[in-house]
Amino acid sequence: MTTKSILLIDDEPNLAEVIAVCLESFKGWKVQIANSGKAGLDLVENVNPDAILLDVMMPKMDGITVYQSLQKNPVTQNIPVIFLTAKVQVSDRDRLTQLGVAGIIAKPFEPLKIADQISQILGWL
Repeated sequence: MTTKSILLIDDEPNLAEVIAVCLESFKGWKVQIANSGKAGLDLVENVNPDAILLDVMMPKMDGITVYQSLQKNPVTQNIPVIFLTAKVQVSDRDRLTQLGVAGIIAKPFEPLKIADQISQILGWL
């Protein structure tokens, strides 16, 4: 079985580190962290991840803009993206889902359960 790789794009370094430790510890996945949308877009083609965890609310370039850039690039358009967001109202979730993302994980999330949530969304069971 090959090791899955995740690109985590989140502007909160402490939260990103917690997520990375959980995914690496519980699932053995390789996690690369980008602390901004631009850094994530710069890194994605070099890393070629199996999936992307993407924070929606980031300064300068938000997650929706990053996602739209990923979708326009033939190299990255088929990488599944899961949004991480504190926007959990039904209207927000509907709007994000309509963009075509693989899934949405609400913040705050349970660190011990995030790896299982990702596995379930992506069918990595």
